[in-house]
Amino acid sequence: MKRDLYNKLMVWKKNNNRKPIILKGARQVGKTYLIKEFGKNEYKNIVYFNFEEDQNLSFFFEKKINPTRIIEQLSIYSETKIEKDNTLIFFDEIQQCPRALTSLKYFCELSDTYHIISAGSLLGVKLGHKSQFPVGKVEFMDLYPFSFMEFLSGIGKHKLRQIIDDKVDFNSINQSFHNELIYFLKIYFYVGGMPEAIFQYTKNGNFLDIRVIQNNILTAYLNDFSKHTSKSEAIRITETWNSLPNQLAKENKKFKYSEISQNARSRDYYESIQWLINAGLVYKSISIKVPKLPLSGYISDNAFKLYVLDVGLLSALLNLPQKVIALPDKIFSEYNGVFTENFVAQELITGNIFKNVYKKDLYYWSNESSAEVDFIFNYNNLVFPLEVKAGISKRKTSLKIYGEKYSPKMLLRTNILNFKKQDYICNYPLYSISKIHEII
Repeated sequence: MKRDLYNKLMVWKKNNNRKPIILKGARQVGKTYLIKEFGKNEYKNIVYFNFEEDQNLSFFFEKKINPTRIIEQLSIYSETKIEKDNTLIFFDEIQQCPRALTSLKYFCELSDTYHIISAGSLLGVKLGHKSQFPVGKVEFMDLYPFSFMEFLSGIGKHKLRQIIDDKVDFNSINQSFHNELIYFLKIYFYVGGMPEAIFQYTKNGNFLDIRVIQNNILTAYLNDFSKHTSKSEAIRITETWNSLPNQLAKENKKFKYSEISQNARSRDYYESIQWLINAGLVYKSISIKVPKLPLSGYISDNAFKLYVLDVGLLSALLNLPQKVIALPDKIFSEYNGVFTENFVAQELITGNIFKNVYKKDLYYWSNESSAEVDFIFNYNNLVFPLEVKAGISKRKTSLKIYGEKYSPKMLLRTNILNFKKQDYICNYPLYSISKIHEII
C-alpha cells in the first residue's frame, strides 16, 4: 500500500542539496515498510541497520565521527558496497544510539552525497528531551496513520479518491458518490489508519480480527511506557493515556486532570502529556482567547484538548461495537461526536494545511457564554474557523456567535452533508477535510 509521503521522498532523492532525513512517527504506522519499499524500488541497493535489534552497530560510532570511516565499516559489516548515488542507507530505531543521531550532522556537512534516512518509533521523545544536532543539518518528515484519502487508495477505491482530489469548488458531487464516500468513512472510523488493520480489512473484512490487531497495538504502546521510562513516569503516562477515552467522550472535551485522578495536578502530569505528544500518540489542540495571528500568542492558560493519533485505535479504546457501522449515521454522533472530532483533528494534522511547517499546532476557540468553535487554523496568513457537526444538523449557533464577533472572511462547517456554500458559510463533507485549504 503506497503512502502519500512516497512522492515527497522522491523529491528528496532528486535534490542535489539533500540532507539526511529524520522520519518520525508512532510505532506501527509503517515507517520501516515505507523506507524499505522506497529503497527497493528507487535504488540499486538498500542497507538496513536497526540499532534496537543489533547493539553491535553502536561500536562504529564510538570514536571520533568520521563519515568516510563509518561508511567503510558499515559496508564491510553489511557485506554490501555502499555507493553514493545508488545506495540508500537506512538507520532504523536510531534513537537507541545517540552518537549515530549526532553523526547525521557530519554526514550533512562532510558527505552530503550519501542518501541517508533515519527513523525510530520514539525518536520524537528523544528529540524532545535534547536535540543531538544543530537545526538545519537534517530534514524532518512525519509519517502518520493512513489518512482517509490514503485509506481509499489502500482499499482500492481510487476513483472515489480522485473525485475528492479533483474538487476545487463547493458544487455538490453526485449523491451516489457522496453516499459511497460516507459509507467508507464509517468503515474508516472503525478500522482507522494503522497499516496492519487496513491490510486485514482488505484481506477478509472481518472486524473482529481488526479489533484484535488494534488491541495488540495498544498493548505495545503500554509496554513502551514501562520499557522506555522510569517506573513512576510510566505510571503517570499510563494514567494519562487511559483517561483519554473518557475525556473525549464527554460533551466538553477540554482535558481535565481530575479525570485522571481526584488529586491530579498539572505540574505532576505535564511531562507525561508531553511524552505522549513527542511519541506521536496524541495531538494537542490549544484554546485561544482571540483569533488573531500569531495564534500561539493568544492561547488560554492551561486549556487544551488531547486527541488520539488514530480514530480506529480510539474506537478500540472505547470498545465501539461493529454493529454501529450498519446504522445510518450513529457512528458520527456516538459518544458526543468523539470519533468525528478526533477524525477532523487527524486530517488537519496529516493534510497539507501545515505544508512546509515543522511545528503543527491545533487550536480551538471558546468564550464565556459556552460558544465553542472546534478548530481555528491559519492558512495564507488568514484565520479560518471550522465547526465540526457530528450529524446532519445545520445549526450554527457557535459559528454564528463567532461570525458576529469577529466578521471573518468565511465561516467553515463540516458534517456528513454534501458540499454547499451559502453566502460566507461554507459546508465541507467530512471526507473532504484534507482538501479544505485548496477549496478555500
